Amino acid sequence: MTPSREDAIAGFLAAHGWGDAGRTPLAGDASARRYVRLHRGTDSVLLMDSPNPAEDVIPFVAISGLLRGLGLSAPGIVAEQPDAGLLLIEDFGDATFTRLMDRGADPADLYRLAVDAIIELHRRFDPAQASAVALPRYDAALFIEQVMLLADVYIPAALGRAATAEERADLERAWWSAVPDAVGFGTSLMHRDYHVDNLMRLDGRPGAYACGLLDFQNAGLGPTSYDLVSLLEDARRDVPAALAAAMLDHYLDAFPDLDRAAFRRSYAVLGAVRHTRIVAVFARLHLRDGRSDYLRHLPRVWRLLEAKLRHPALAPVRDWFDRTLPPPVRAPLFNPPTDIPSTDISKAPE
Repeated sequence: MTPSREDAIAGFLAAHGWGDAGRTPLAGDASARRYVRLHRGTDSVLLMDSPNPAEDVIPFVAISGLLRGLGLSAPGIVAEQPDAGLLLIEDFGDATFTRLMDRGADPADLYRLAVDAIIELHRRFDPAQASAVALPRYDAALFIEQVMLLADVYIPAALGRAATAEERADLERAWWSAVPDAVGFGTSLMHRDYHVDNLMRLDGRPGAYACGLLDFQNAGLGPTSYDLVSLLEDARRDVPAALAAAMLDHYLDAFPDLDRAAFRRSYAVLGAVRHTRIVAVFARLHLRDGRSDYLRHLPRVWRLLEAKLRHPALAPVRDWFDRTLPPPVRAPLFNPPTDIPSTDISKAPE
């Protein structure tokens, strides 16, 4: 940090009574945002320090208020200086679902709690609330724009050349054949990065309120299937197929009037969208930023994507992959490192 940045943080903390607190930096992700735990006796808060306040701090404050207003557990805002990219937020502790499962907690209980939180969100959220906090809309055009990163990043690495104009146009047409219907089925507040690294168990809170929500600053208005596929088809860890199927049924049982076939079609298409984008993001982190630690997950993400491409709604997308990126140039493209602990690579921008 530059001296001026350190001075700004010191002034912010002093103004809100935390200038003399102890500091413990927390492990970060691939973004420029960082967190520091401030502790004083038995009290603690988290400092969020972001150089991109319009992307991180401002939406975090707005969406935290929205989630809390719905009766869900988002960190409360203790103090804020949004223009400077500084927040003090409620400290939920360290009990992420990932850490709890690594310590032996029952995955079924935690995944059920995570799905219960999605159910409550989808029951309580009124899309009309989106205008009050200027939520971005994740529509077909935005999803397709994001997924085209594959053509920009992965094709040159796999084929040794840029994607041709025809290849790009064919890929875009293929996605347009499937994504609009998938996006048009069900709309709610979409977390966008809903997985076990961003969820915490908060003991002593009832029902879905026991599920603490983190890293929701990229949330927007979008399809109800997206966060479920993010949770149940995790890029970073294997979720047993039986558990994923049971949790999907648990969600559907909570909405008996839902068209199950249409929801599952949306789930398949948006799963393919998400997995394709993650393949490209992980490859870009390696090629552009030297972050090869994420490559260990590529074979899993390719398996998830290939399973989704078998859905009939995705036949044009599957045909494009078979022609342009056949299996021999998919997962084996990079050699994942084997000596990096998984705890170091729990999170990446998506």
